[in-house]
Amino acid sequence: MDLSILIPARNEMFLAKTVENVLENIRADSEIIVVCDGSWPNPPIEDNPRINLIYHSESIGQRAATNEAAKLSKAKFIMKLDAHCKVSPGFDEILMDDCQYDWTIVPRMYNLHAFDWVCQNCQDRVYQGPKPSECRKCNQSNFEMDIIWKEKTNPTSDFMRFDKELHFQYWMAYKKRPEAQGDLAETMSLLGACWLMHRERYWELDGLDEAHGSWGQMGTEIACKTWLSGGRLITNKKAWFAHLFRTQPGFGFPYPNPGAHKAQEYSRNLWLNDKWVKAKHPLSWLIKKFAPVPDWDIEKKELAKGVVYYTDNRLDCDIMLSVQKQLSHSVNGHQIVSVSLQPLEFGQNIVFDGDRSILTMFKQILAGLEACQADIIFFCEHDWLYHSSHFSFVPPREDTFYYNENSWKVNSQTGQALFYYCKQTATLCAYRELLIEHYRKRIERVEKEGKYDRHIGFEPGCHSFPRGIDNYKTESWMSEYPNIDIRHDKNLTPSRWSQGQFRNQKYCQGWTLSDSVPGWGMTKNRFPEFLKEVEGQWVAQ
Repeated sequence: MDLSILIPARNEMFLAKTVENVLENIRADSEIIVVCDGSWPNPPIEDNPRINLIYHSESIGQRAATNEAAKLSKAKFIMKLDAHCKVSPGFDEILMDDCQYDWTIVPRMYNLHAFDWVCQNCQDRVYQGPKPSECRKCNQSNFEMDIIWKEKTNPTSDFMRFDKELHFQYWMAYKKRPEAQGDLAETMSLLGACWLMHRERYWELDGLDEAHGSWGQMGTEIACKTWLSGGRLITNKKAWFAHLFRTQPGFGFPYPNPGAHKAQEYSRNLWLNDKWVKAKHPLSWLIKKFAPVPDWDIEKKELAKGVVYYTDNRLDCDIMLSVQKQLSHSVNGHQIVSVSLQPLEFGQNIVFDGDRSILTMFKQILAGLEACQADIIFFCEHDWLYHSSHFSFVPPREDTFYYNENSWKVNSQTGQALFYYCKQTATLCAYRELLIEHYRKRIERVEKEGKYDRHIGFEPGCHSFPRGIDNYKTESWMSEYPNIDIRHDKNLTPSRWSQGQFRNQKYCQGWTLSDSVPGWGMTKNRFPEFLKEVEGQWVAQ
């Protein structure tokens, strides 16, 4: 199997409905392992070859039940799911496709509107909860349950955290931070209702620690184990699950509440005192990573940003000056190191002695990296217009190359604008030390082989070793507004304006032709005027 979906269930009235919904929406070779923890399903679960059911006449607890189901699994991935949830179509394929080995993935979360109580006398409806004793309109007491099973997209919960007592908290304000943008975004913690990881990774983390007791603190445990072991906890916004929340008297959690208090005490002792033996980082590291975090007093180190701008000095003068003016405005005071083949009055200029070539470009980039003093580096090319929102990004990890895929190409002759998703060196952002390491190896390899092999690619991280330079990963993000790649007659790489020019159609996904660029304005048949408008905006500001 690709995936085993683990559902621990105790006295769960919607277990059968949850299983039915999961079966309707799986697309991969996925199975469901249900642990009936102290009670048989009522209503019963229909037979299906994808379902394995374990029954305990006496409850063993939610953690033990999840571990038992995981031991039965032989799949590559496991996903824990509460027994009162709805999932999105193809959730399994989406979550697995994006899950690296040391990641834990959570889909975005909605609330589930599972049912209403309907008065059989006057048809008045009461939102899900304990069964009403009397109708508020006709005073009758004849109610029947009407199954709705509908996700409520407001609120949408993508990000969670825990406070100083390690209590679960939603973190709605975090979604406004630059590092929270994009389909895949890091989250500090999670609700324990739904998460996915590699099965072997789960056991490397020792599964769920049953010393916590029956249940409680599962989200905090999974989050801390994932992050402090050196992994990452990621919200995948391309898939969702809807969760039924039972918070009213008579409509609460099926496990006894005292179990939560025991779990909280154990959790605080384990994580606040840094007692987990497999941790590579202390808990303070995690708080600093996401700082500022409400309730915590740990400050985040302010990281300096810088720009490495490189040019062969062969660009049309009007375009080059417009780009430099726009860039000076957009970087918001960050250090600019320009590396050129001829002297240039732009930033801290380094004149590189060499002829125009791919190897020369690599050496120019390295020279700029070594001269720049910033922690985080943005690559900028001489024929790109960069929006200020591009520079608000902060790379979440020091071992990953990040590409802004919100970029449009504009033909300098016709003004035709084109968008498709692609990773380009001109939109690369990463930590300086990682980039220096990569470009030193890249230059060494090209010089050793005596030529540039196009199979290694221009973009760091897009090919693994031995084809590529190293095994560091890449991720994409989308800035609030796009950048503009100006296509002209002296580009180092060829321009492609039709999908037929791509040998593999997967490289032109999102293909969109337009007369204008979002956030920038009309470009078609007026590119010189457009450039002057860009300069005018810079002068006015």
